[in-house]
Amino acid sequence: MSDLLIDARGLHTYYGQSHILRGIDFQVGRGETIGLMGRNGMGKSTLLKSLMGLVKPRGGSVSICGQDMTGAAPFEIAQRGIAYVPEGRGIFGNLSVVENLKMAARAGTRGQRDWTYERVLETFPRLAERLGHGGQQLSGGEQQMLTIGRALMTNPDVLILDEATEGLAPLIAREIWRICDLIKQSGISSVIVDKNWKHVTQVTDRNVILVKGEVVFAGSSDELRATPQILEQHLGV
Repeated sequence: MSDLLIDARGLHTYYGQSHILRGIDFQVGRGETIGLMGRNGMGKSTLLKSLMGLVKPRGGSVSICGQDMTGAAPFEIAQRGIAYVPEGRGIFGNLSVVENLKMAARAGTRGQRDWTYERVLETFPRLAERLGHGGQQLSGGEQQMLTIGRALMTNPDVLILDEATEGLAPLIAREIWRICDLIKQSGISSVIVDKNWKHVTQVTDRNVILVKGEVVFAGSSDELRATPQILEQHLGV
């Protein structure tokens, strides 16, 4: 891939003495949608946090758009066009929907303003009905929509979505998958973590499976769907 937005090489990340990531390579190209899979506790969230500067790797490197950002602060990673929707959502509960969205509005790294306030509300009509509500007054699904909408307001090059539909009702989860597809069509690269491999592979181009902090599979969605023994062994399906 000649146009790498994220290029992580040989990442080793620890929590105290616990060795979580063990020499992981992980790349995201422009326009790619990648699924990051694995059972609980296999290192998926740690990898995302290592890419975002929330956890500093002890070994390896992280480059963003060709620039070494290993050990950089999270705000510096965000300024390079990487938006992060964490597990648990992280909205500002004491701010209204409007305030949550507008506080994040800015042009992207190339000056693009494709995702405006109006476009986000068109994409998430449910939020348009709740503009004056505080973040803590929203349902779990609405909070997830708000967090994704807020990330899009930064006009990112890459959107990282951790546990995209966890705990959401099926109808709301279906809406989140529709949004993921829209994001892909808009040209934004994305990394999606979710337990539903069937929905993930309908959206993604490539998928990476982690087991105990190591990559055990990296390949296309077609390849993964055609290899049920990998799904059964590493995802328990």
